[in-house]
Amino acid sequence: MKKFRGIFLKNEKEIGLLREANRIVAEILDALGDMVAPGVRTMEFENRAQDICRKYDVAPAFLGYNGFPFALCCSVNEEIVHGFPSDRELRDGDIVSFDMGVVYEGFHGDSARTFPVGDIDPEVQRLLRVTEESLKRGVSKARAGNQLYDISAAVQECVEQAGYQVVKRFVGHGIGRKLHEKPEVPNFVPKGLAGVPLKPGMVLAIEPMVAIGSAEVEILSDNWTAITKDRSLSAHFEHSVAVTHDGPLVLSRR
Repeated sequence: MKKFRGIFLKNEKEIGLLREANRIVAEILDALGDMVAPGVRTMEFENRAQDICRKYDVAPAFLGYNGFPFALCCSVNEEIVHGFPSDRELRDGDIVSFDMGVVYEGFHGDSARTFPVGDIDPEVQRLLRVTEESLKRGVSKARAGNQLYDISAAVQECVEQAGYQVVKRFVGHGIGRKLHEKPEVPNFVPKGLAGVPLKPGMVLAIEPMVAIGSAEVEILSDNWTAITKDRSLSAHFEHSVAVTHDGPLVLSRR
């Protein structure tokens, strides 16, 4: 595995292993999305995610990571990321975000999606559409010859033009043998920092987190769950993407 500026560049075989890890994550997210409905307890999603990990004999990447106690990050409404599955029942009009990772033959998969629960308000539907669109635009910039912050600028522009705010407390990241590798992939353009040229073999987890109100963050007493300080709704979408000679390759699709 080669390095460029401390960033691991993956070869074709390694990208293949990352693709399989992310395919399994995508299957898990598909299954969880099919379960989303009013009245479902969020712990049921945790159980289903672990069942699929056992089916493929893969390790849940988040379980025990820095002490995180679950396989699945399950975040409802104003919860941005790192929410705990529990006995909480989803209600009509909620939104729920799933962030899931696995380890397959030493390589990590990582992806996230936000789902509507029953009938949601049109403005909340728009929040989900804009967040997912910002991810698509960020992914489109993951091309050799571009700069890392071209991804950041594409996400930020999409979100802010829609009147929403990027949550700046959390960022995307490189991914490979480790869940979090260099470089960080912010969803905004940091001031005063030089960008990194994108090279074939980089694999990036791009993950916009978007707030419908204030993007200020509060961490709950469990020391994990991050919520918007004003309790406004937040959405989260993530893909793991390989930079290739032929353009961006989204790994976290079935």
